[in-house]
Amino acid sequence: MCGIAGIIGRLDEPNRAALQRMNHAMIHRGPDAGGTWISTPDARGWGALLGHRRLSILDLSPAGAQPMVDPVTGHVIVFNGEIYNFRELRRRLVEEGQEFQSSGDTAIMLRALSLHGPAAVSWLRGMFAFACWDPKQRRLLLARDPLGIKPLYLARSPNPDSGWSVAFASELRALLASGLLGAPHLDPQAVASGVWNGFVVGPGTAVKGVDLLWPGRFLEFDGAGKEVRQEEFWCIPDHAPDPTMGEDDLAVILEEGVRLHLASDVPLAVFLSGGVDSSVTANLAQRAAQSPIHTFTLAFEEQEFNEAPIARRIAAAIGTQHHEVVLTEGHFVEQLEAALDSLDQPTFDGLNAYCMSHAIRSAGFTVALSGMGGDELFGGYASYRDLPVLHNWSRCAAWVPRGLQVAAATLATWPLRSSGGAVPPQTRWAKLPEMVRHGDDLLALYQMAYALFLPGFQRELLAPDFAEALADGLPPAMRQRVIAETRARTPLSAISVMEQRLFLGERLLRDNDVASMASSLEQRVPLVDQVLYESVDRLPDRARYRPLGRKTMLRRIGLRGLDPALFDRPKSGFVLPFDRWIRRGLKAAMDQTLRDPQAIAPVGLDPAAVERLWRAFLDGAPGMYWSRVWSVYVFVRWCHRNRVFR
Repeated sequence: MCGIAGIIGRLDEPNRAALQRMNHAMIHRGPDAGGTWISTPDARGWGALLGHRRLSILDLSPAGAQPMVDPVTGHVIVFNGEIYNFRELRRRLVEEGQEFQSSGDTAIMLRALSLHGPAAVSWLRGMFAFACWDPKQRRLLLARDPLGIKPLYLARSPNPDSGWSVAFASELRALLASGLLGAPHLDPQAVASGVWNGFVVGPGTAVKGVDLLWPGRFLEFDGAGKEVRQEEFWCIPDHAPDPTMGEDDLAVILEEGVRLHLASDVPLAVFLSGGVDSSVTANLAQRAAQSPIHTFTLAFEEQEFNEAPIARRIAAAIGTQHHEVVLTEGHFVEQLEAALDSLDQPTFDGLNAYCMSHAIRSAGFTVALSGMGGDELFGGYASYRDLPVLHNWSRCAAWVPRGLQVAAATLATWPLRSSGGAVPPQTRWAKLPEMVRHGDDLLALYQMAYALFLPGFQRELLAPDFAEALADGLPPAMRQRVIAETRARTPLSAISVMEQRLFLGERLLRDNDVASMASSLEQRVPLVDQVLYESVDRLPDRARYRPLGRKTMLRRIGLRGLDPALFDRPKSGFVLPFDRWIRRGLKAAMDQTLRDPQAIAPVGLDPAAVERLWRAFLDGAPGMYWSRVWSVYVFVRWCHRNRVFR
């Protein structure tokens, strides 16, 4: 895993310096080496400039260095990620008469792209974002993996006389560091998304004019930076395929997928929280490994959050070499500034992964496997239980006028709103009128269930010209895409797509990429894999999801040999004791920020509403969970730290 950057523009000193600044801004993503490559100029003096930071995982020799030039075709690539089926692709190319000096995956994918063009992108199984320059056609190909594990940010110059037309990088902050964007401005949709979701939903970003490349898409640009081709090489179909997958076949696919994720020429570890998904990953990894794998658990002094004892028992049952990392409140506060500085976009998540990644890297490991993705595939969240019930109720009650339904729900929840606090209650029950209002729209229900705040208070928090930027907390392009991918699916199957695209794709994967790379650690996610996704999508709903929340098939396949009693306990997420820490060690810094109008107003928020929110949290108002105030604080801090204002 690495960091990549590039520019299509004039091959002059300003653009060379901009590329170097982007590369330097991503040194944490690739501390082992760095390099740049510049194409030959065209008649105008334009071409491609490519940069790379290397974290050596496969083929540690100089033959694996990037930017990599193919010795046969002259194509050049910068690549971030891993191609797990590269050995299969190597055999395929060798049969075509190709030879290779490097033993890694980069040379294989480069030759495949060189010989077969963009069609070869669909051959790749893995996590990837890359840019490949074709010197003969003078075209640049950009692509991102099907499920969005690896990010790729893209900016297009609005000024035809600027000397550059396209710039890209693995991190938004690298584009900010380039100096190409001038004085960056906040995107109103990003502010509204932060208030609704706690993070910025793509394809836009916090910075106006910078977008994320869609997962499963490639773009081609000519030597002047004009887009000449755009294509989806992988997508989620709008209906579930025929249910032809059986448990035995799925077991083979899952076990093979985990085995492929173990390919590494450097030490490898596994995150083990004690939950089902991480235990499945650790168990299958150990069964495929030749020696005991290393597992890591984050432990807390606060026992209600501490899963270390159960993780220790699971590790012993699997037979791993287990490590526990104790994170105290004092230690967390000490490293908080560095952790917050590592955030590439505003988000209320990611710090737990930062702490774990830092500990694993400090212990001498460069690669770690995570169990992320199992809940999305097999229905592990409460959304699979709650939303179909409300959706079905709405359909059954369709004979009752919608206005009357909403009025009844409003009356039923009136006692919640009559509390007289600084902020109306933001509890799940307080959301009931809004959920009834949108009961026949499963995506709107999903978004309301995850919303940090009710729409009324969102409008109070946002500056007046930012308040109507989204529909149901989503940018129009994302909303249209999710609707297209769920149109003909059952409610459970549709919710799985929503969890995959939104919660996993827009929050967990992006945050964990940044958090792990801040410590120069490659995080791999075997349960987030297009082959596995396609296979699970071919399961009958009953086999895949029932009983709801149990992930029964995943348990049977992945926990073989382990005592089921180890996992017979309520589901708990991998969270930090934020509520307690915010009220103690973090209170002073947050108080100073959230009560400062000069800090709040420039980022598109209303100072008076933010101060009321903070006061309501300190007063213990109903439904005022830590995530609500933390998301606002992190958003404000990120904007000031990166000097991105409205």
